[in-house]
Amino acid sequence: MQDLELSIVMPCLDEAETVAVCIRKARQFLTMANVRGEIILADNGSGDGSPEIAAAEGARIVAVEAKGYGAALLGGIQAAKGTYVIMGDADDSYDFFDLSAFLDKLRQGYDLVVGNRFKGGIRRGAMPFLHRYLGNPILSALGKLFYRVSIQDFHCGLRGFKRQAILDLNLRMTGMEFASEMIAKAAMHGLKITEVPTTLYPDGRSRPPHLRTWHDGWRHLQFLLLFSPRWLFFYPGVFLALAGLSASLWLLPGPRMAGAVELDVHTLFYAALAIILGTQSISLAVFTKVFGSTVGLMPPNQWTNWILRHHTLEKGLMIGAVMILCGLGASLWAFGFWERQAFGHLAVSQTLRWVIPGGMLLVLGFQVIISSFFLSILQLKRR
Repeated sequence: MQDLELSIVMPCLDEAETVAVCIRKARQFLTMANVRGEIILADNGSGDGSPEIAAAEGARIVAVEAKGYGAALLGGIQAAKGTYVIMGDADDSYDFFDLSAFLDKLRQGYDLVVGNRFKGGIRRGAMPFLHRYLGNPILSALGKLFYRVSIQDFHCGLRGFKRQAILDLNLRMTGMEFASEMIAKAAMHGLKITEVPTTLYPDGRSRPPHLRTWHDGWRHLQFLLLFSPRWLFFYPGVFLALAGLSASLWLLPGPRMAGAVELDVHTLFYAALAIILGTQSISLAVFTKVFGSTVGLMPPNQWTNWILRHHTLEKGLMIGAVMILCGLGASLWAFGFWERQAFGHLAVSQTLRWVIPGGMLLVLGFQVIISSFFLSILQLKRR
């Protein structure tokens, strides 16, 4: 028996009003395009008879117990028998009769083909104002920036892909953020991605949609940040550390004037805090990336591999110990100055120029030591 070329997967939760017309359109496409394929309804616990309607229309029913949009799609993709999969909602907001552009791109060798509703057209009433002009543009722009991918519509629900290529990504998100995870991980793993125009129509349901604007928007943003430790931790950390270091070096010799304002040890204290916080943030970026690559959440990259090649516990302990000794030295100098004043009144502006850097180095040294231990723990599985 010849293998199936295409599986059309529709996630479903109480779509009795529209599921039949979606399946008919998909069936017409397979027939008109002469494609060997199947139609799968990934049912997520419908109680309105949607699975029975779909079965009567000739779809194969896959019951998915785990709740959520992503969970339903994963269940359908895993059960699919086609080389390619095209997924789309069963609410009649996408035209399953016109899938040729997706299949053509897949046949050309693309791993993931995403629909672009902004190029294909959004019919009146098909997308809420906030989604169209705020949510989708902002989240898509962040996705492009974080993951260096030229997809303009990160959240289009109509997309096609090579089944095995997507399964190999080990997708895990069970909610609406599944859409972002698919594109982000595909980009991170170097898959060949493109997009095609598609039209979004008003859905045919009389009930409210499952999508919750602010809740699901936050989950998408949360995912984009968590899977990009560079933008969540590393870049902010570098900015804080460099700003704090620059201010500290400027203020160490003595008070400085910024226009009509005099900056002294109080500013130096906050500059030292910026260095500490920046270093902590950079450490979290390293931990996140190493952990993610170790357990398969994200692929390793050049800087992760460099860290893993050059990091040893002994190096970390030595660097931390040197910083602690320098911190102790600065603190002892400040103590000696106090002793020379017979432990009496101190000129704060003078002594804090030693106490603040000394205390900062003590904190940073301790952080380096415990960070080295933690990084070694994260590498145990890899080793």
